[in-house]
Amino acid sequence: MAPQNPAFMAGISELLILRLLQDREMYGYEIVRAIRLASRDSLTVGEGVIYPLLHALEKDGALKSRRQAAGPRTRVYYTLTARGVRRLFDLTDQWSQVNGAVAAILKGGAHAV
Repeated sequence: MAPQNPAFMAGISELLILRLLQDREMYGYEIVRAIRLASRDSLTVGEGVIYPLLHALEKDGALKSRRQAAGPRTRVYYTLTARGVRRLFDLTDQWSQVNGAVAAILKGGAHAV
C-alpha cells in the first residue's frame, strides 16, 4: 500500500483531476483508479477526496457533468470547460515552479546562509 500524506495530496488532487479530464471525460471512481494506476500505486486518492473536489470544480465552472445509465445505476461523467482548461494551465505552471524548486534543493550544493 502506498504511504498516505493527506496534506500533500490535497494540494495536487485538483491538478491530477483536471489533467486526466483533459484527455477524456471520466466518472469519479474511474478517476480514482486512473490516478492509482498511472502512478503505479504511489498515489492513492480516495473517493472521499475526489467527489467533493469534483463537485467544487463543477460549482466553480471548471467542469461540467452529464448523467448516464450504467446498468442499475447512474454514473456522472465530468468534462473540462474552458475555465477548467485555464485552471489546469495555471496549476501546471505552479506545479512546475514548485517541482523545480524542490529539485534544486534535493540536488544539494551551495546553500545561502
